[in-house]
Amino acid sequence: MIYNTIKSTYLFLFILSIFCDVSCKQPAVKTSEEKEVIEKALQTAADRTAEYIPLLKGKKIAIVANQTSVIQKKSKYNPDVSSFHLVDYIHNSKDIDVVKVFAPEHGFRGKADAGEVIKDGFDTKTGLPIISLYGKNKKPSNEQLKDIDVIVFDIQDVGVRFYTYISTLHYVMEACAENNIPVILLDRPNPNAHYIDGPILELEHQSFVGMHPVPVVYGMTIGEYGKMINGEKWLKNGIQCDLTVIANENYTHSIQYELPIKPSPNLPNATSINLYPSLCFFEGTNVSAGRGTNSQFQIYGSPFLKGLNYSFTPQPNEGAKYPKHKNKLCYGEDLRNTKYLSKMNLNWLIKAYTNTSDKSKFFTDFFVKLAGTQELQKQIERGMTVNQIEQSWKADLENFKTIRNKYLLYK
Repeated sequence: MIYNTIKSTYLFLFILSIFCDVSCKQPAVKTSEEKEVIEKALQTAADRTAEYIPLLKGKKIAIVANQTSVIQKKSKYNPDVSSFHLVDYIHNSKDIDVVKVFAPEHGFRGKADAGEVIKDGFDTKTGLPIISLYGKNKKPSNEQLKDIDVIVFDIQDVGVRFYTYISTLHYVMEACAENNIPVILLDRPNPNAHYIDGPILELEHQSFVGMHPVPVVYGMTIGEYGKMINGEKWLKNGIQCDLTVIANENYTHSIQYELPIKPSPNLPNATSINLYPSLCFFEGTNVSAGRGTNSQFQIYGSPFLKGLNYSFTPQPNEGAKYPKHKNKLCYGEDLRNTKYLSKMNLNWLIKAYTNTSDKSKFFTDFFVKLAGTQELQKQIERGMTVNQIEQSWKADLENFKTIRNKYLLYK
């Protein structure tokens, strides 16, 4: 698969030459610039098998993975495909004993609702036991780690504090540190790595949707974030994990990376992922962010916003068995044609609050957990402008950037 990461005339010419190779059966003559594009194509850490497979030889392995844990290359075990699952690849590799798979929120195949309890089971393809890290325990137990030599962690993140895969990473690192088990973290690009924004989480509001004193959008890949968890000693009692990060190749934070596989059921496309940091605040209000439609995190509305023109009716679907305002007509806005954001947009949240028919019922207790602070709700209720709210974050964001710089792997 060719990622939408390098947008240049040379890449267009290269793609066109491949088309001619196939359809016209004529060999294309590639310029030196085109060859350079080929050589510098972005590779995720999972794609770079030569960097981590030797580290697993002769060992018993557990893998933390979901539907995004995919390698984009051919294999001797899969000669006819260019995309296949990391678990399958490692399971078929010689002299590596894959013992079990740990699955995060939404499950191993990524089909479950947000917040839905995930049960243990077995992978039908490999027969491997699957242990849920979003059920009765969010942290691997000592018994579950018994006889494991190393854990491989490979999950696609979206770079937002309340997206729970970084919380799963925290608990995996903590459990491994307590049991002297090394972790090999396969890095992946962050589609929201191009900016840093939002309030810093206050530790009194820690939860599984916010465990660390970072802003809502922190501008780091999951590999860089893992280094920060370790370096800032955020694990229990300040312990540190034996962590090896396999880096992406030919990646920078400024690359506009479009995910090849949706990271969870309610983030179906690049637009939803880009709008997610701004619209997820609606999860802590009486406003729907589009769950129960085919435009999740691209629209918003509620029965209490009748002054807005767009309307939709949430219905149960994949990832939203019981959507907010099920079967009720919701009024709001359609944001599917919004230009690519390079900062959070609070205008929609403030507009919804301003137009709601009963402001006393607008916010729920979950809002403070998402915001990581009580202050944001108070600022909106006091009628502060977006600019005033953003200015209140400025000093804290500058301090965070100083900490962040110590752990960056990419420009």
